[in-house]
Parts: sequence; structure tokens; C-alpha cells
Amino acid sequence: MINVDKKELRKIVRQYLNRMSNQLYYQSSFNIKKQLLKEPSIIEGDTIAITISNKPEVDTKEIIESLWSNNKKVVVPKCNPKERSMDFYAIQHFQQLESVYMDLLEPIPEVTEHVAAEEIDCIIVPGIVFDCYGYRIGYGGGYYDRYLEQFKGPLISLAFDIQIVESIPYEPHDLPIDLIITESKRIDCANNRKEV
Repeated sequence: MINVDKKELRKIVRQYLNRMSNQLYYQSSFNIKKQLLKEPSIIEGDTIAITISNKPEVDTKEIIESLWSNNKKVVVPKCNPKERSMDFYAIQHFQQLESVYMDLLEPIPEVTEHVAAEEIDCIIVPGIVFDCYGYRIGYGGGYYDRYLEQFKGPLISLAFDIQIVESIPYEPHDLPIDLIITESKRIDCANNRKEV
């Protein structure tokens, strides 16, 4: 898979994800959630940024419910397509979300609190393909790449094992994540980059 461009990698991994059985999907998501909740940056952080997942992404709805149970402030993204920018809003329940384009759920700004980047303790960054150095292929909008330029805290991604490849082509401006949690392992990307 190494000599494949980003578009092709995204397509191949999407096909793998779409073939996952329901049982494997939910069991793997549960294992990822269990591991995530043990992470120091999640235990110590008060405000956690996370997306509302759409299958076949790792299920985040149960993670969000666990974060609420642990008295965390959960903030989710709202995209502004005209400016190609993104903001985070705190939600207390799923009724504060609305369906926008492509069945994506986003916070309703009128009933939620806007939260600035400096108030967020940890961001869980989505993606389709990842390598062990923390480089990722997202959904192509570039929203997170732009947002992360102003964020200095820990970056975690959640992925199934089938989303991890040996290496991803990246540009000097691409911002890698620090840690990936899969159903079977914890990948310390920041440390892997130091060893290269």
C-alpha cells in the first residue's frame, strides 16, 4: 500500500471498513472506548473535543455518554463551509444536535455554548487512514488541519486496526497526532517520530 496516493488509500481503507460485520464493529468500538477512558489526558482533562461518529467510523456516542458520566465537558465541532473553518460547542445531550449535510450531526449553536481552542484540554481527531507516526488522511475538507494550528494540547485518534498503514505521504505543514488507540493497541506516535 506504500506507493499509493492519499485518494487511493482513503478508498481502499473505506472498502475495508464497509466490510466489517456489525458484531466486530461494536465489539472493537467498545474495546477502543475502554482503552481511551484510561488515558491520562482524558482522565485529567476537563473539556474533551470529539466528533459525532457516522458508521463505519469508531462509534463515539458511547464514548460521549461515558465522558458525561465522568463529569467531562464534551465539545463537538460545527463546520463553517464558506470559511472552511470549524468551531466547537459544548453539548449536554444528543438533542442539542441537528442533521446537516451528508447526515452529519452538528451542534445547534443557539442552544449550546461556544468553547474556544484554549479552553479545550484534549482533541480526539478523526480520520480514515493513519500511520504509526501520527500522520493521517482525513475526509478531505481540511477543517481539522486548520483548527489544530491554534491548539497546543494532546491529540488522540481512534481507529480500527485495519485503518493503520505503514506510512502516509505527508507535507511539511501536516500536523501529526500524538496517540492512536485501536481495538488491540496503543500507538505512541509522538515517541515513534522521535525514534526516526
